[in-house]
Amino acid sequence: MAHIIVFGNEKGGSGKSTTCMHTATALARSGARVGALDLDLRQRTFTRYLENRAAYAAKNGVTLPTPKVAQLPKVDRNGLQPGENPFDKALTLAVAELEADCDFVVIDCPGSHTRLSQVAHSLADTLVTPLNDSFVDFDLLAKIDPDSSRILGPSVYSEMVWHARQLRAKAGLKPIDWIVLRNRLGKQEMHNKRKMGQALQDLSKRIGFRVAPGFTERVIFRELFPRGMTLLDLKDIGVANLNLSNIAARQEVRDLLKSLNLPSIEAAF
Repeated sequence: MAHIIVFGNEKGGSGKSTTCMHTATALARSGARVGALDLDLRQRTFTRYLENRAAYAAKNGVTLPTPKVAQLPKVDRNGLQPGENPFDKALTLAVAELEADCDFVVIDCPGSHTRLSQVAHSLADTLVTPLNDSFVDFDLLAKIDPDSSRILGPSVYSEMVWHARQLRAKAGLKPIDWIVLRNRLGKQEMHNKRKMGQALQDLSKRIGFRVAPGFTERVIFRELFPRGMTLLDLKDIGVANLNLSNIAARQEVRDLLKSLNLPSIEAAF
């Protein structure tokens, strides 16, 4: 069985697809067989990123380690069992296609609540939730008292993950390893940044996730998208002399992969 990694939250603008792309291609570069599935049927950022990568490789005559992309198949509603959901069926078929010859399946969910996203969360062996390092995004996970900063209880997304965990437990599957990434971290140590870090640590003990550092806000991430490149590809495309910012960003990618604790890839990073 392939190890399924789901990137999800219910808020856009957190760098989710960028983080997803860097993880998928890093795994492919490590020699793993990687499948990719984009459930954001409207924006398709992950799909467009991979299409840009294929176009760049073809145009420049280079071979780049790239995940195998699957599409959600069209499902004949007349062939469904009573009560069977067509989105559930399509996702099951797509994942089964990738699992047949992949070590990892990386799934990018939309930044909103959909049926596909909900089902994908229940399939996750590893769930990665990137958040901007602010209390605006923290509200996705928990309700907080504005005066005391005391955590009042889980919010909508945390409840959805809890439901996914319950479904996996009933099916006899291993628990989800849930990682919350602090993306777009500021470079300076600020009071709000410290408060955010402490709040996440407190919440992690209550609802069961691990906290890991994500990516600092850098221009290089936006520049790589049109060519479908990642920070680990720079030398392959002729960028030999990296500046300090790019070197630091590349190390962030490696640190991210290590923090995921994925099976059989530790030596590659």
